[in-house]
Amino acid sequence: MADSDTTAPKGFLAELRDAVSTRAALLVIGVFVIELAFIVSYLGAFHSPAPHRIPVAVVAPAPVRGQVVGRLNALPGDPVRARTATDRAEARRLILRRTVDAAVVINPSGTTDTLLVASAGGPSVAQTAGQIAQDVERANGRTVRVTDIRPPHRADGRGLSSFYLVIGLIVGGYVASSALAMSHGARPANVHRTTIRLGSLALLSTASGLGGAIIVDPVFGALPGHFGALWGIGALTTFTAAAVGMALQVLFGQLGVGLALLVFVVLGNPSAGGVYPSSLLPPFWSAIGQALPTGAATTLVRNTVYFNGNGTALAWWVLAAWAAGGLLVSYAASVRGRRALGAAA
Repeated sequence: MADSDTTAPKGFLAELRDAVSTRAALLVIGVFVIELAFIVSYLGAFHSPAPHRIPVAVVAPAPVRGQVVGRLNALPGDPVRARTATDRAEARRLILRRTVDAAVVINPSGTTDTLLVASAGGPSVAQTAGQIAQDVERANGRTVRVTDIRPPHRADGRGLSSFYLVIGLIVGGYVASSALAMSHGARPANVHRTTIRLGSLALLSTASGLGGAIIVDPVFGALPGHFGALWGIGALTTFTAAAVGMALQVLFGQLGVGLALLVFVVLGNPSAGGVYPSSLLPPFWSAIGQALPTGAATTLVRNTVYFNGNGTALAWWVLAAWAAGGLLVSYAASVRGRRALGAAA
């Protein structure tokens, strides 16, 4: 007689519980939340860009200078924040130092004025400033000629190479920390393991910075002439993402991978000023952009390449603070874990 099947058939719910564990279900739910957050963040930032307080300088004869500034600052919706400049040379310096994004130079002897822009700092804001100037001038019976004093390099297209370089470096950093966590556990066993892991990430970051600099400079010629600076910025950017990713995983386990994705991609990318600068983003994304590593690194690369490093102090501090925070949290958690093991023994 053949052996009878001793395995009793299971109902659907029992099979479901066996096939999908609670942990797997929570991970899928987490992915679902991140997916929706990704859509909301990108659409929220990009669906309807509008100018808000674009910094603009005004060069005009003394009798009408105040009137022009007041007229610009009184525009509906507050699209610009105007200030005065003594002459065209000062206006040019203000743009290249990243104090303002554009400058209106009034021609006292004619009806054609000049708008100075630097599209390398963000083509979309230069175009928006040009459109605002044309509308204002047309309403006052004047015309405006746009002069781009610092366009992107020919191989930089629409000036987005800085942003794309940073995205690649950031992704490499937090993915590397996630890979180490999946291979050897999210929480290093002791301080020595923490040091070894961070040292490995530092080596990877150095190589990533070098690779990124090679790609954007000698290979494509998109951001030429600043190889050493781009190498250093790239290494710091990658290590910042890696250290923060490791710290989040030390604190929250596998959930830290999702939190890193939230910080660097869901919130960081649309607010970074790559596609649209902060003056064209809604208030929330405009406020957080330069406080996150992606935005700080994008500003750092762009202003180093095109504006002689002007306007980069805050970006350096932001990246350094995030990197230091990742280091401190990782080491603090390792020390705490070692003490907990000692107490348990």
